[in-house]
Amino acid sequence: MNRLTENLSGWGRYPVAQCGLLRPERHKGLGGLSAEGGIARGQGRSYGDAALNQDGAVLLTERLNRLSAFDSERGTVTAESGLTLRELLDVVVPRGWFPLVTPGTGYVSLGGCIAADVHGKNHHHDGAFSRSVLEFELFDADGAVRTCSPDVQSEAFNATMGGMGLTGVIGDVTLQLRPVETAWIQAQHAPARDLEQALTFLQDNEHDARYSVAWIDLQSRGRALGRSVVMTGEHAVRDALPAAHRADPLQLKLRGERNVPLDMPGWLLNPLTIRAFNALYYRLEGRKTSPFIVGYDKFFYPLDALGHWNRLYGKRGFVQYQCVVPLEQAHETLRQLLDALAASGHAAFLGVLKRLGAASAGQLAFSMPGYTLALDLPFGGAATLELLQRFDEIVLAHGGRVYLAKDARLSAESFRQMYPRYDEWLAVKQTLDPQGRFSSSLSRRLGIGEPS
Repeated sequence: MNRLTENLSGWGRYPVAQCGLLRPERHKGLGGLSAEGGIARGQGRSYGDAALNQDGAVLLTERLNRLSAFDSERGTVTAESGLTLRELLDVVVPRGWFPLVTPGTGYVSLGGCIAADVHGKNHHHDGAFSRSVLEFELFDADGAVRTCSPDVQSEAFNATMGGMGLTGVIGDVTLQLRPVETAWIQAQHAPARDLEQALTFLQDNEHDARYSVAWIDLQSRGRALGRSVVMTGEHAVRDALPAAHRADPLQLKLRGERNVPLDMPGWLLNPLTIRAFNALYYRLEGRKTSPFIVGYDKFFYPLDALGHWNRLYGKRGFVQYQCVVPLEQAHETLRQLLDALAASGHAAFLGVLKRLGAASAGQLAFSMPGYTLALDLPFGGAATLELLQRFDEIVLAHGGRVYLAKDARLSAESFRQMYPRYDEWLAVKQTLDPQGRFSSSLSRRLGIGEPS
């Protein structure tokens, strides 16, 4: 298969790499292509360089999106790794099923969900995506296919879940789904005056729900530092719906997508415009203190309604910094991070805070019991990188780690400190890929796959 050379980026549009693209049309071709190595890429929704491979091969899987089996009685589904959550939802929700775990966008492939072991608003109850995976095919560096599950080829299973695509190419995936009565969510908001109250809301029984997340006003200062709107939700039962929706509770008319047509000017997102937006958002969303019904798409995927929303950050793109910090040190660590952001003068548009539960079994699992904070920052060159380095120092000092699926600039030294089970992962990697054929721009930057 001939390679087409093209410049690619992650969703943050930083960095950019020249890659040789391979696009298989059929699942049966994966064995031969996996032997060429490189890195697989689904929808390109990882933010940094995880699905880039400077001067190397990138295997595009978006055409491998066939759904081969769906047991509507047991709620299990088998599909190719290029199938997106959006495509899966279109099939399973009208039949009364929903993914056990979903991240904040439906435009991510099943293979990408496995490679990053994605998490959602319900991690404190249901764990990460790996909890829903019954088995998957893994094409190794010899082109051989292994069927991996928590009980069969379990070491390969755990190394692949969160392994950033570096153990092989994922073929078919089998998932367990969750039964639901409706396509709707019963949601409720609670305004939090500061970071301390936001953390209280996220961990107390009064505000607990299967799904919870806090939007943070990153422009708040002083006593209001970390003021938030805590948003919770449960899958709505049929009797809770308005009369107009009860006749066909599993049908949902999805919103039409509007596109950002071009790159916005760099000055659009500045402290003044962001502060004004945040004040309005806090006031409007914080008013929704009574339960209300909302479609699953609006609750889980609010940004999906705006196609190419990454263009809002202009041609230079943006970086997302996502970390997790242990429960016992969460308040102090998060306060230091928000103080460092405020002192820097950087305009940060989006801040999201979630509680995480038990860690996944994967050796490179991101999750741990604690809180995860995600910040979107317009990329401003050296000044932005210096700020993120300061964030790393704070996170490391308190026993936390950075999420590799969002990373674009972490150092190899910091990676080794943040991921203490790396050597365990490396031993499995060397069994599956002894010649190190599967690599990416991220893996080379962090030295992942290289002997200690």
